[in-house]
Amino acid sequence: MMKKLLSGLLVLIISSAVVAHDHWHDDVMTKADGQTVHFYAWGGNAAINEYIQWAAQQAEKQYGVKIKHVKITDTSSVVSQIEAEVKAGVKRQGRVDLIWVNGENFSRMKREDLLFGPWVGYLPNWRYVDQTKPVQVDFTVPTSGLESPWGAAQMNLIADRTVTPNPPLSAQELLVFARQNPGQVTYPAPPDFHGSTLIKQLLLEISGQKWFQKPVDPQFFARLTQPLWDYLDQLHPYLWRQGKTFPANAADMHRMLANGTLKLSVSFNPNEVSNLIARETLPKTAFSYGFSRGMIGNVHFVAIPVNARSKEGAQVFANFLLSPQAQARKADTKIWGDGTVLDPERLPAADRQLFGELPAQNMMNSVPTLAEPHSSWMPALEEEWLKRYGHR
Repeated sequence: MMKKLLSGLLVLIISSAVVAHDHWHDDVMTKADGQTVHFYAWGGNAAINEYIQWAAQQAEKQYGVKIKHVKITDTSSVVSQIEAEVKAGVKRQGRVDLIWVNGENFSRMKREDLLFGPWVGYLPNWRYVDQTKPVQVDFTVPTSGLESPWGAAQMNLIADRTVTPNPPLSAQELLVFARQNPGQVTYPAPPDFHGSTLIKQLLLEISGQKWFQKPVDPQFFARLTQPLWDYLDQLHPYLWRQGKTFPANAADMHRMLANGTLKLSVSFNPNEVSNLIARETLPKTAFSYGFSRGMIGNVHFVAIPVNARSKEGAQVFANFLLSPQAQARKADTKIWGDGTVLDPERLPAADRQLFGELPAQNMMNSVPTLAEPHSSWMPALEEEWLKRYGHR
């Protein structure tokens, strides 16, 4: 009896897999052919833009799906655009087919029912994803099959070892370093992603991590964040331009590091420094590092709006972005250097070799990864930061 039950279960599993494969081929691949996908993604990094252009060429060549990269600076404004379309009754002809999102915006889209899906579990390349990475949650919010992982990254600082051989390894050391090097330290102004993430990084180190995995409680927000504001009040007078103005983004900081204005820059990709060196943006003596107690790390995703017009094409492109070919190219520091979300052990031997040839991601292997706070903390912190420091 048990043998027949197990045999029947095996047949059911195999049949389900066949059905899923047939569904993907007939209902997704066939409809995707000839579609145009408007991919809304941050356009502030030349290496990333070039990678997306390459991926777009591959998608059109291999699957007949045309990708148009719509370069954006503020993802939240795009989410507002999608929300406005949905409220206006635009159900199938939305302008956004695929969007590169962070946890804050994913949480908002999920809460407002702005996401198509679930669809991620049907992707043929989902089977290769490393399930030990936080691919099932985004800033503590369950992804529920509504967004597909694209890459893994971690907050880091960049310095030049000929100028700064002993960089600060904690929030308190950063404050001392700024006092010793007035005008040569700063960070991007929130709501820039890098600036907001650095604020969260400082908050976790100053106030501890355990309080921030749950949604913001307005009753305790002021008490939990006051140590952060006290710290920034001490730090800002020693920043570039006395903290009265801030760089717009990390790219500005890289240029300021290169010309000697700053002694530190910021990134959310530990391998970006190698790419910047290869492009001769930074000298060969530049390096990335993290605070000794850890740096915030996460997985970044792509999602399909509920009113996208090319949902099938978007799924095909998302699946290609998860392919061993695309993930290995993305992880190459000469191309982008973004960490893979695939588990090499799950790959066929030939595909596994693609990753064996890549440089090791040394910083991500050596610096502890701190979990992202709940998604509600980022907008709350940004709002309070702007009240205190944004209008000087």
